[in-house]
Amino acid sequence: MAKTTLSFVCQNCGAAYNRWQGKCESCGEWNTLAEEDTSGSVPVSIRSKRKGRTFALESLAGRSPDAPRLSSGMTELDRVTGGGFVRGSVLLVGGDPGIGKSTLLTQATSLLARAGHRVVYISGEEAVAQVRLRAERLGLSDAPVQLAAETSVEDIVSTLSEGAVPRLIVIDSIQTMWTDTVESAPGTVTQVRASAQALIRFAKKTGAAIILVGHVTKDGQIAGPRVVEHMVDGVMSFEGEGSQQFRILRAVKNRFGPTDEIGVFEMTGLGLREVTNPSELFLSERDLGTPGTAVFAGIEGTRPVLVELQALVAPTSLGTPRRAVVGWDPGRLSMVLAVLEAHCGVKLSGHDVYLNVAGGLRINEPAADLAAAAALVSSLVNAQLPTDAVYFGEISLSGVVRPVAQTPARLKEAAKLGFQRAVLPESARGETSGDAGLSLNAVNSLTTLVAEIAARGSRRGESNGPAEKNATPARFRRGDG
Repeated sequence: MAKTTLSFVCQNCGAAYNRWQGKCESCGEWNTLAEEDTSGSVPVSIRSKRKGRTFALESLAGRSPDAPRLSSGMTELDRVTGGGFVRGSVLLVGGDPGIGKSTLLTQATSLLARAGHRVVYISGEEAVAQVRLRAERLGLSDAPVQLAAETSVEDIVSTLSEGAVPRLIVIDSIQTMWTDTVESAPGTVTQVRASAQALIRFAKKTGAAIILVGHVTKDGQIAGPRVVEHMVDGVMSFEGEGSQQFRILRAVKNRFGPTDEIGVFEMTGLGLREVTNPSELFLSERDLGTPGTAVFAGIEGTRPVLVELQALVAPTSLGTPRRAVVGWDPGRLSMVLAVLEAHCGVKLSGHDVYLNVAGGLRINEPAADLAAAAALVSSLVNAQLPTDAVYFGEISLSGVVRPVAQTPARLKEAAKLGFQRAVLPESARGETSGDAGLSLNAVNSLTTLVAEIAARGSRRGESNGPAEKNATPARFRRGDG
């Protein structure tokens, strides 16, 4: 008999240990080690005697045909995947519970099935009747999608091997799958890795595209199968705020396309609706005339996106001022605050600073430095920024405003949405095509922009006129008797 080999595997990162311990040294998580049987179903003595087979070797000069893609019928989904699903590719889709992963995949599979392709939807968490209820609510019950509720990988592969090869297979979710090759419980790292390997081998052998749905942890990371991210061809994250109606599909890894594209959807009563112009959605509820708000002209992949940055600077009563940021890198905020205080004379050491990207969009590019600085100074001096102006530019540690890429695309999008002015780096003026029709305010250093904003406002709590000696309202004053 094969000797049973037990080890303790971290359910967060997959690191293995010989003994149990409270903290995983690889990822730093506590109480994530679980005992698993890591021995295979075949004894080691038999595996060591197995002879390998020879295979053909090819040269680099050979030509490979372009990977044919299968369009999903959803423009935003095709944008993120790079133009559609590649034959034999495996994608991993993660997102918070209830964010709309199953809704998105139900709509995509229904569109493909209506186009005449064989599509299979395997649900490991819901019954077939529950999937049918969702399709009926979305008005997609007439789509010829083949459904099944199964968790055994061997049974799934055997069933899908019969008849025509499916063009798209959805596994919802990979944490519920299990295989006979390992003896761990479903959902463990060993089971998830072995199940994913079996499905990936089936996809590469038959040419079917497979989408694996993965759970996420409270930190937003895909739970358990971090090792699966290195095995699949693409990893997509479905993001969104519970209080907002829009959802963002972002590619974290993509072997067949870009990783900087995003797809924007809006959650409605009839499912997810594609948003062709995200800027109008992010700016639809903008508060005009409020100090501390600036419109940033950003770029997500090849798409320009305009979003509002909201800042609040308030005096603090604590020994250490608070710095809170939502939707932006906290390190970039700390750098901008340091440059403002060191080179522009803006004292923020006694103020709490809050910065928010309106709508829940997450910004990753440093071009938002100039818009964030404008919003912070506007809130500090209580000055209203022009409502028809957009801001973009990278701030260096010396206070110089550096140029950013794709300036004409940013200006064209701003002009299309009705903006009249743009504040941009001085060195980027030569990149403008001139046909956007915007009034350009080119700044070379952050000090120039701060002086312009400070000239239009006053500190919070300061009055423009002389203060009255008795500020008590007349209705609360004691009468003369």
